Amino acid sequence: MTSSRKSRLLTNSVLLRGVPEEELRKIESFIRLDTIRKGRIVFRKGDAGRGMMMVVSGRVKITSSAGQNEAFLGVFGPGEILGEIALLDGGPRTADAVAVEDTELLVLDRRDFLPLIQRHPAAFLSLIEVLCARIRSDTEMVEDFLSLDLPARLGRALLRLAERTGATQTRGVRITIRFSQRELGRMVGMTRESINKQLKNWRDRKIIEMDDGFIVIVDEDALVEDIERRA
Repeated sequence: MTSSRKSRLLTNSVLLRGVPEEELRKIESFIRLDTIRKGRIVFRKGDAGRGMMMVVSGRVKITSSAGQNEAFLGVFGPGEILGEIALLDGGPRTADAVAVEDTELLVLDRRDFLPLIQRHPAAFLSLIEVLCARIRSDTEMVEDFLSLDLPARLGRALLRLAERTGATQTRGVRITIRFSQRELGRMVGMTRESINKQLKNWRDRKIIEMDDGFIVIVDEDALVEDIERRA
């Protein structure tokens, strides 16, 4: 990675807002770029947490598992931060991360970041903002589980995925990551059979389409109306 590209990425990072330019130049000297191929592990739950990462390109899926059960926690794309908990407490990773596309990550070690936030509290406040946004998102997911029936939870999950990974097309918004029905079921607590039945219902009603395994939301208003009717 060229110095100019690295400088541009750091300058545009939400986490480093307010950090002086001369400090950013110091960070350039010890931050590194990792390339992770599609399907490869970024880190596993329980791994030593030595720092955080910012997605430069590609996407990373975060999940947490216990026995045979797996919970979907989110997909992170360009400009987003992951691994921030380990950055603060130095503890082990709390989830699994897998690259769902060829992905570039800027990696910042904890030993290098801690002195930075001591010198520049603005960077620490930005990190707190990232954590708060993550907590709000997790809280919304918990509320969905408590207050919505299964089809509504699936609909809400599709809307979130469309917001984070969607690409607008003439027919609607295409979720650009292919999820199996089993993976969708793990996100919302439904069986694969129930997922299949509900997706077919929405296809028949022209609310969604399937495009080579990718979900396209063709009538977002109808999907929102269906969710609200069930809430």
